[in-house]
Amino acid sequence: MRNVDAAGLGIGDDHPPRIMGVLNVSEESPYDPSVYDDPGEAAEYVDEELIGEGADIVDVGLESANKDLEVLSAEQELERLDTAVETLESTAGDAVWSIETRYHEVADEALSRGFDMVNDICGFADPEMPRVCREHDAAVSKMASPPDLERPGAIEDVDEIYEALSRNGFTDKTILDPAFGGWSEAKTHADDRETFHRLREFRGYGRPLLVSINRKSFLKTIAGRTTEEALPVSLAATAMAVERGAHVIRTHDVAETSDAALVGAEFTRDRARTGRAGTGGDDAVTVEELNVTTVREAERHLDRLAADRSVAGDAVVHTYELGGLTDEAVGALRAATTAPAAEYETNGRSDADGRSGADAAATRAAFALAGVEREVAVSPSTADGGSQSGRRSIGRSAGDGGEEAMGGVLVGTPTAIGAVQTAVSGVSASLDAALESIDAGSR
Repeated sequence: MRNVDAAGLGIGDDHPPRIMGVLNVSEESPYDPSVYDDPGEAAEYVDEELIGEGADIVDVGLESANKDLEVLSAEQELERLDTAVETLESTAGDAVWSIETRYHEVADEALSRGFDMVNDICGFADPEMPRVCREHDAAVSKMASPPDLERPGAIEDVDEIYEALSRNGFTDKTILDPAFGGWSEAKTHADDRETFHRLREFRGYGRPLLVSINRKSFLKTIAGRTTEEALPVSLAATAMAVERGAHVIRTHDVAETSDAALVGAEFTRDRARTGRAGTGGDDAVTVEELNVTTVREAERHLDRLAADRSVAGDAVVHTYELGGLTDEAVGALRAATTAPAAEYETNGRSDADGRSGADAAATRAAFALAGVEREVAVSPSTADGGSQSGRRSIGRSAGDGGEEAMGGVLVGTPTAIGAVQTAVSGVSASLDAALESIDAGSR
């Protein structure tokens, strides 16, 4: 994962989550508490409510992003820039200052007059934006958008959002924003929830992530809250976003969001990220464990590295508990997961993925039958009068017809589970249905 230096502020996996507080100098902006047109009042708000509450970055909007309003021209944004610059110059606190714009002319002027970074809500739809940011050595947040300066964020499909982020390339200091919120009429709450669900995929570009989810409709409608009541759901999502790999959280509620981000960071799993000095003239060897929990996430990283994406099916291991198994089903699962390499090669998988039987066996699934030979103590209960109920076996239960049904645990990668599904197909209709449901959810 690339780290970004934004005017001395480190952003990325090597740094704590950063909080971007919001200031709007546009009277049409929808969230009143952040809207100021007087530089003195704006500076007081920034010092007390943003920097004073823990904001690392102050993001200044010159116009509302409301899709129902007319888009300002670059000239109109430049007319409002004086207020933003005067606010910056009147502020006592220390923070990185970001200008939200879609125009390279505005970015150039703002960076020349004291701003540190750019928040491009049109994702380099202005093809000169990357050049301007490079010339100023400025960090830039690039929001997923179509190549249209009047339609920021107007993409609904998650795969299209992912592809849009690479349009017109990156600078060395690009931060990626998957564009949450109602940027277009076609975008639904379900679209935003799917994007959030798949947030880890956006780490596939190997660049820091920014998310703007504060009091967004796709969250508040889950709990049936108004904008004024939506802070708790925003904070829950903030902790989840950081745990899923976000590095910058854009918000109007700085202190509370900062706390939520710290909680998310505390419970983010530590991943191996090491290196060693080379010996004997060798280059240093580095290791980074990727934040991958699905096949799709693995495919994103493989694409970035121009590596064979067919191995993505072996990147994630899943563990499933099976119940209601017949003796025949247990026998089939055992055979499919313990077959010698030569037999495994003939089950139809090696021809499909091009691996030898030995390679396939190395990544095959494992099956463990639940404790049919193990007994556990059962505590006395009021149901049996408090008497000692002795011991009982686990792993078996009576089926509908009185026969004993068994349970077990199946472990493997999606590729390996698919091989088991092929091997046991036809043994039991209920087993086939169960394994098909596993396959459907494995991505």
